[in-house]
Amino acid sequence: MNGEDNEQVPHHPEDKKNEQAEANETASIDSEEEEVSLTDIELNELIESLCLSKVEEFIMLGYEHVSGKDIWDCVSDKYRKTGVPSLHQIVNDILSLKSTAFMNWMTISMYKGAQF
Repeated sequence: MNGEDNEQVPHHPEDKKNEQAEANETASIDSEEEEVSLTDIELNELIESLCLSKVEEFIMLGYEHVSGKDIWDCVSDKYRKTGVPSLHQIVNDILSLKSTAFMNWMTISMYKGAQF
């Protein structure tokens, strides 16, 4: 301690257990962060279930005539120019869609001539 290295101080046995547990925790977090590859069918099912969840939310807000396809058309409309983003961005775009943004998109789509 008088300017000496701290490495010569013996470690408590619990410290080694804690270090090992932290290393294992870090390894499991790293493996969870790896990109999960989904088949096209699984991806479509995931997107469909998210859109249906958003439909249920809109129905609770009083928008009774909304379909999952409407939600997906609204969200995916912005992907036409930029291409399909990563899965986490798609999930975020669906789940964070606000009813006002959806209704604005519906109105603009009607003016453009889309059939409803």
